[in-house]
Formats: sequence, structure tokens, C-alpha cells
Amino acid sequence: MIAAMRLEYPIPMLCKGIGVSKSGYFGWKKRSVSQREQEEPRLELEIRAAHIRTRETFGPERLQDDLADHGVKIGVHRIKRIRKKLNLRCRQHRKFKPTTNSKHNLPVAPNLLDQQFVMSRPNQAWVTDITYIPTGEGWLYLAGHKDLYTGEVVGYAMSERMTRNLVIQSLCNAVLSKKPAPGLIHHSDRGSQYCSAEYRKLVTKFGMRASMSGKGNCYDNAPMESFWGALKKAIKDITEYIEVFYNRQRKQIRLGHLSPAAYAMRFQKEKLAA
Repeated sequence: MIAAMRLEYPIPMLCKGIGVSKSGYFGWKKRSVSQREQEEPRLELEIRAAHIRTRETFGPERLQDDLADHGVKIGVHRIKRIRKKLNLRCRQHRKFKPTTNSKHNLPVAPNLLDQQFVMSRPNQAWVTDITYIPTGEGWLYLAGHKDLYTGEVVGYAMSERMTRNLVIQSLCNAVLSKKPAPGLIHHSDRGSQYCSAEYRKLVTKFGMRASMSGKGNCYDNAPMESFWGALKKAIKDITEYIEVFYNRQRKQIRLGHLSPAAYAMRFQKEKLAA
């Protein structure tokens, strides 16, 4: 029946009936895939690579800048469409975990340092603080004590919980390591762990003079904050080395000159094709 229709209504009549010229019809028939359509697979790869390169944290506007830095010019709206097509989303940041709870009625020591961080000898003043490190299994809390003269971390302790036992362990490790003479200034924030009766009693027992930052003033404990920043940068560099360079970029002879990630992807493709 279809063949009969074709004989009864030749191409010129069909084109005339729908308002399309004969040349236009045959031009459409012969038209090759547009340049825009040809670019699509390449842009999908570029956007996926940029998404990984930027640690899955860039939105469309920032991705556009990153792609431009790598010689790829593309509009923001097109990036949004392709991201949606590839189901690419920014990685969700972990919620900030506060480490200082100063809302308490415990005794607070005066600020003996008053941002004077230059010392003349070791074990003259220590600063201490707690920070947190996100891991695949939750939060890891780290307490540390730092000597202001040498810059050395003289004691530290880690735990899955942020308790006074954590800071007590850090202090005890520092004292066991350095055995400071009485009179050392012990400076912390106003966190409940440092203001607890057990911790204050220990500071007194070791012959130390307690000192605490002003309320909500992070600059009063700047040396410790600086150390935490350097530590987290190091952790970030380690993560980047493993996740980006080693897993995705470093080719191995044993794997046929492929990266571990590419080798795993090839295995999955061969498995699906089998």
C-alpha cells in the first residue's frame, strides 16, 4: 500500500502539498550532520574531564573559565545542557563542624599572650586547639599543642569524639615529650574542653599558667590556626595525588600503559560486551 501511495502521489506533488520546494526536500535528504552536532561528543568529553579536573566543585560559569584555559570555547547555557545530559553535579560539601563551644558557665582564664607570639626560648609558651578532618567514615578530631618559640608540635591526639579526654591526652603527650619547667604559659580558646575542671586541674598540676583567647577572636590563637591550615593543605595534596594523579593520570606498564582508572573502565566495557 505504501508503494501504491508513492506512485499515486509523486515527490513534487507531496512537496507542493506541504509547502516545501522540491529542491528543499532533496537538500534536506542530503544534508550531513551539522557542525554543532559533530562537536557534541567532543564537548561532552571536555566537560566531563573538566568536571573531574576541578574536583567536581565547579558550576557552569567556573567550568566555562576552566575550559577556556584549556582551549575550549563554549557558552554557559550549552554547558548547563550537557551537564544535565551527563548527570554531572557539584559534589556536596560536608557541613562545617564547630570545634569550640564557648557557651558555658565554666571559669575562663585571662588572655596572658594578648597576641604576643614571639618568645625567647622553648617551653615558654604553648598554644593549643582542636580541628576536624573529614574522612570516608565520618569526622576525625585532632587536638594539638605547639611551642611558640620553635614552632614544633610538641603533643597531639586524635579521636572520633571531641571530648575533654582528647585535649587531656594531647597535653599529657606534650608534657611527657618536653617536660617543661613550671611557669609555662598554656594558651587555648574558651572551649568547654579546656575550661573543664579536669583540664584546669591538670594545667595547674603541671605548673602552667592558663591563658585563653578573647571571646570569638580567632587571631588570639593565630599560630595554631596557621598550623591547621598547613596540615589540611598537606592532606588535600595527598588526596589529590592519590585520586587525580595516581588513579587517573599515572600510566603503568603493568596495565598496558593505562592509568588504574582507565584500566578499570576498559575491564567494565569488556565485561559488558561479553
